[in-house]
Amino acid sequence: MKILVTNCNTTETMTKEIEAGARAAASPGTEILARTPSWGPESAEGWLDSFLSAAAVLDLLRTTEDEFDAVVLAGFGEHGREGARELLDVPVVDITDAAAHLACLLGRRYGVVTTLDRTCGLIEDSLHAAGVGSHCVGVAGSGLGVLELTDEVRTASALVTAARRVRDRGADVLVLGCAGMTGLDRRISAELGIPVIDGVAAAVRLAESLVSLGLNTSRAGYPKPLPKSRRWGRSG
Repeated sequence: MKILVTNCNTTETMTKEIEAGARAAASPGTEILARTPSWGPESAEGWLDSFLSAAAVLDLLRTTEDEFDAVVLAGFGEHGREGARELLDVPVVDITDAAAHLACLLGRRYGVVTTLDRTCGLIEDSLHAAGVGSHCVGVAGSGLGVLELTDEVRTASALVTAARRVRDRGADVLVLGCAGMTGLDRRISAELGIPVIDGVAAAVRLAESLVSLGLNTSRAGYPKPLPKSRRWGRSG
C-alpha cells in the first residue's frame, strides 16, 4: 500500500518532519510518499494562505506522477479536501477531520490546540464543515507561528498551556491542530492526563483502513469535475 502525504506549505523541512511522523504511524508494508507543493505560502496561517495552499496542493495532485492508494492532506483546517475528493479516485483523508473523528470515539468533548489565534476561526469552520464541530469545546492558539515549531521544548510548553485552557472548558480529549506538531502527542498526554491525537498519525491509519476495506470516495457526494478548459497559471 502506498499513501501520498502532502504538506500544505512549501517548507521542505516541515515536509520531512511530517514524513517521519507518517512513517512512524504507518503499518508494516505501507509506503509513505511525502510531497511538497512547488508554489504557495511558506506557512499557512490564515484565509489567504489557506486558499493559496489549497490551489497549490490540488495542482500538485493533478500533476504528480506518483502512483498511490490514498492521500493524506497534512494541513490542519486548510481548504482543498472537497476539491481533492472530486479530483481523485482514491480515498482522500484530511488530518483535521481524521483527528476530530477519532477524538469523538474517545471522549464526549474534544478541544484543539493550534498555532496562532488568527487560525482558530478557520479551523472551527473546517470542523463544522466536516460535521464534527458540535463536539468541539474550543480551539486555542499557542502563540507560536508554524515555522516556530522546530523548538520542541518551547512548543511543548506552549501547547500544554493552551491545552489546559480547552481542558478547563470541558475537553476530555485533545487534538493537535497543526501537522508541524507531529510527534508531541504522547508527551502532552502524559502532562495533562487525557488522550492527545496527532492528526497525521490519525489520518495515515484511517487511510490504511479505507484502502484495506476497499472503500473509495462516494461519487454521489463528490462527482468528478466537469470536463472543461481550466487554466492553472504558468504551469498550464
